[in-house]
Amino acid sequence: MIPWNLLDLDKAIRASWAADTCSPDDLARASWQSGNPAWGHCDITALIVNDVFGGDLMVGEVHLNGEQHGFHWWNRLPSGVELDLTHEQFQGGQTVIAARVVQRPPGPLPWRWEEYLLLRERVIEHLGHLPEPAVSG
Repeated sequence: MIPWNLLDLDKAIRASWAADTCSPDDLARASWQSGNPAWGHCDITALIVNDVFGGDLMVGEVHLNGEQHGFHWWNRLPSGVELDLTHEQFQGGQTVIAARVVQRPPGPLPWRWEEYLLLRERVIEHLGHLPEPAVSG
């Protein structure tokens, strides 16, 4: 196995985002475009980062003009550093509030399982290997 670093993981994830891995909820708000590839990928990106580094999954409410527009996911690594590989998707003045830690569901995700597996497979094509998905317990 060839060793890789966080930059390698970031590049592989970014190269793997596409319309077919974008959240249907976000697609209903705005179409996926290559100019904003992070759009609609926060949840499954955070899960892949969690697969690799462990730590906590963070979620917050996305607000725009005083209204909630869904949720945003990111990671808190075991060191306590918060890592958000998709924050740049917010190009319209959105804010993220009410951050909290959430438990990763055990086993197959109750939502977006197919998109998660597709994104994960694409990342593996770039990196050659990923640790098995983390399980909360």
